[in-house]
Amino acid sequence: MSREERVAYEPVSVKAVLSEMKDTAELLIDLSYSAVLHGSDDLAAEVLELESRMDVLQLQARMSVMMAARSPEDAEELAPVLGVIGAAEKISNAAGDIAKIVLEDIGLPNAMRAALPEAVETLVRATLDGDSPYVGETLQEINMETETGVRVIAVRRDRASGKESWITNPGPDTTLRAGDSLLLRGVEDGLRTVYEAATGEPYEPPSPPEAAIDDLERAVDSIVLMKNMSELAVDLAYGAVLFNSEGVAEEVVELEAEVDALQSRFEAWTLRAAGRVDDPVQLRGLVHLASATEVISDAALEISEGVLRGLDAHPVVAEAVEESDEIIVRLTVRPGSRLADATLAERTVKTETGMRVIAVRRPGDDEREGEWVVSPSAETELHAGDVIIAKGTRAGAERLATLAGTDREFEQ
Repeated sequence: MSREERVAYEPVSVKAVLSEMKDTAELLIDLSYSAVLHGSDDLAAEVLELESRMDVLQLQARMSVMMAARSPEDAEELAPVLGVIGAAEKISNAAGDIAKIVLEDIGLPNAMRAALPEAVETLVRATLDGDSPYVGETLQEINMETETGVRVIAVRRDRASGKESWITNPGPDTTLRAGDSLLLRGVEDGLRTVYEAATGEPYEPPSPPEAAIDDLERAVDSIVLMKNMSELAVDLAYGAVLFNSEGVAEEVVELEAEVDALQSRFEAWTLRAAGRVDDPVQLRGLVHLASATEVISDAALEISEGVLRGLDAHPVVAEAVEESDEIIVRLTVRPGSRLADATLAERTVKTETGMRVIAVRRPGDDEREGEWVVSPSAETELHAGDVIIAKGTRAGAERLATLAGTDREFEQ
């Protein structure tokens, strides 16, 4: 946010602002790592623009929360809301720091860019050409995700005044216009089809450099694992708030502790590598990336802090999570359903529903709590009574509910 830009109080929906902050924070994580992967100044600049937008959102949210607190009871209920606001701002700042690795040419070893494609979902920006068949159509009419597996996760649009605006939660009724910049995420074949239809130009996927076989590999592996765990921690933290689940919040604590341990190991491997590379300065980008990634996991812990301390999540937070771009659902696998006694791969859950299963809780008994399987693999087998927590679109959630044998999209 520029020094000249002033933010005055105006009545806004806290729920709407929180929902936009959640969507923006998650978009920032995707964009910042993609900027590093592609070495793209353009994507990095988009991150800083969105970071500036987040500054405005968090001020609006804090003002509204302060106006709503009129008693000690109100303060107790709203304290966790401030925690969620502050955590989203931390994620935004961390993403900005990651983007500056590219913009300030801090430097990053080739081994890092070669490893990131395995950890970053393919994300492409496409500017809508005036002759594109998508112009004037809604996302529902285009039916892009069903037909190609590609989803529009955000739209940047020029306003008539010359200023730009972001649609971070494009829905089925969003109409696309010529000149819109679409942020697309999906599989390579689908992206090729959508990109060419949107821009009229052939899609050229980035080709990252080959990984160097040297002492940096272990440090790089540590960062990639830190990134995956930090993103999972953010997803689980929002899930803990949505379902008011102390068990899910405890998993966030474990993930945050593991990220801290990984950072220590990363520092050790980086210091060893510094003495064996021609130019140790090229390791600065790694250090910045690891530090920013650790901040993201800390922010996840802040989101779930209220649940850990026994404070009921304020309804406005849960409603904001439910109404955000990518929703989080909790479903129980019913006996006789298609998911019962099958692996995620056998039922092609991600392909068939577009949902990502981020955790599974096995049923416990009277003497012990259920066991958590965090970040299950394709080979994870599900059984009747298992509770699955998944992330994706509303349409995907309905398809997953059908596989699980329940008509309810959400189970509290």
